[in-house]
Amino acid sequence: MTPDTRTLYAVTEATWPPARAWRLGPWTIRDGAGGGKRVSAATAEGAVSTSDLEQAEVAMRELGQTPLFMIRQGDEALDAMLADQGYSIIDPVNLYVGPVAPLTQDPPARATAYAIWEPLEIQTDIWAEGGIGPARIAVMQRAQGPKTAILTRNGQHPAGVAFTAIHDGIAMLHALEVRAEDRLTGQGRNATKQAALWAAQHGAEYLATLCTQENTGANALYTSLGMACVGQYHYRIKQEGPDA
Repeated sequence: MTPDTRTLYAVTEATWPPARAWRLGPWTIRDGAGGGKRVSAATAEGAVSTSDLEQAEVAMRELGQTPLFMIRQGDEALDAMLADQGYSIIDPVNLYVGPVAPLTQDPPARATAYAIWEPLEIQTDIWAEGGIGPARIAVMQRAQGPKTAILTRNGQHPAGVAFTAIHDGIAMLHALEVRAEDRLTGQGRNATKQAALWAAQHGAEYLATLCTQENTGANALYTSLGMACVGQYHYRIKQEGPDA
């Protein structure tokens, strides 16, 4: 059976983990250590009310984080409550998944894609060019279980990178980045295909990934590879300060 959204939320958490996470009342609070929204957002683990909201807000501010909540499928009541409290939607995300076996067909040409751990300096350089800096590299380092960094080449030069890790038999592709001058040359396809080959070698049955809904190129890539969009999530953020 195709993994459901709740399973994929758990795979996302395991393969792209926060620095720490803990329960606080009805919430899970995450310390992202500068690693971005996915590892910093609070989530509700049951029914919540406006009286619970301040508890989460205080905890996030104490971490130096702007109050931020991940809204998953099933969180419609929380979504409405946060809207009423002045929280705005940011970064709607699509979740994709597909069986590994079809993705390993028609693999990248020889010497055009590699799976390497730990990342080479050129891989961290390409990530840095795309805004994926040391705090997000630290997220990759924290992931437990099988993991790898993908490198693709366009002719004689490095062109694209991605990170892949496995949890519960599902590999998840994160942080796909292609150098600007190498886009539209098949680097994203090669990186995804190489991730699937590596996943198959390590016993994963499915490859999953996620991307923002506004990233039309990435959405088109995963759809073209036969991966199905099986769910979404988005964030609610409360802008604070004089410009809020």
